Amino acid sequence: MKMSDRKKKILQIVVDEYINTAVPVSSKVIAEKHLTDVSSATVRNELASLEELGYLTQFHTSGGRVPSPQAYRLYIEELMQRGNLSDKDLDYIEKAFSDKSNDVEYLIKNVSKVISELTDYTSVAIGPHAEEEKIRNLALLSCGDGRALLVIVTGTRILRDSFIEIPDSMSDEELENASKVIAKLFEGKSLSEVKDVSDEALSEFGQYRQVMREVIDALKEYTRPRDEDVVLTGADKIFNHPEYEDIENVKNFLTVISSKDKLAEIIGDEDDEIQISVKIGSGESGDVPQDCSVVTATYSAGGKSLGTYGVIGPIRMDYPKVISVLENVGKALEDLINNKNKGKKDDEHE
Repeated sequence: MKMSDRKKKILQIVVDEYINTAVPVSSKVIAEKHLTDVSSATVRNELASLEELGYLTQFHTSGGRVPSPQAYRLYIEELMQRGNLSDKDLDYIEKAFSDKSNDVEYLIKNVSKVISELTDYTSVAIGPHAEEEKIRNLALLSCGDGRALLVIVTGTRILRDSFIEIPDSMSDEELENASKVIAKLFEGKSLSEVKDVSDEALSEFGQYRQVMREVIDALKEYTRPRDEDVVLTGADKIFNHPEYEDIENVKNFLTVISSKDKLAEIIGDEDDEIQISVKIGSGESGDVPQDCSVVTATYSAGGKSLGTYGVIGPIRMDYPKVISVLENVGKALEDLINNKNKGKKDDEHE
């Protein structure tokens, strides 16, 4: 059924009012505050019709209406007025990224903090996807007892916390030769390319086949999100919202944010480009806590993933503000990375 413009306008008003006040919206408020040229009776009829269509619900027959998840979805896709951040908020973002730190972990934590502070919701961040990191160098260092330390140097970090099994009969010289062969093969490739090497390809490496398989297994572990890659900020901000006066809502929320694996599942499956994704309630995504929404953005600059960031909060979330914050933070982060890259190129030309 096609919805009339008046129904859409009334639905937009209900969602905006409920987001701002957390109080069920009555026909009287709509008629007196927003649609002064429309009678309360007409508004009541439209509200009843919207309720029949599944966009509104009532806690009490004599009370006002509240939006359903279906209403929020339509609101986000068609009815929402894009928010503009205040000069104060924009200044806050600019100052937060004025530090030219090269520390990726610092940037991730800072982005999460900025988003949480500006939105007043709990923020989650997952750093750049390890799968896209390019291998610059790789080495195997003998540790004795049939083990070797795998050291991988990428464009952003040094990975050296993985031990692999090697044949007891393998000499230090043979291990060094194996290291050189593997390093030459993998140099310049992304971790995702390396971990997908087939068994057929491995068979070509003869005596080094077992070592190759151990290296690839270690790389597969690196490409999975780890606890230290997931940053949670502002967990206590849920208590700033009336929905979480209900102890069951608090329990549902805490169950999810206490598991970094669950958090990674919720926000870590977006495309690698600046893009806003909104998941409303557990009805749209089983990973999302009941009565919660998750809004995320995946950022990239210069062809590199910068990570996925987002907020978790009540379904009655200030979507215009949240989306505007994510967009502006993404632009600031992108500008910072691009300026760094430009600075490096300028230095190389001098």
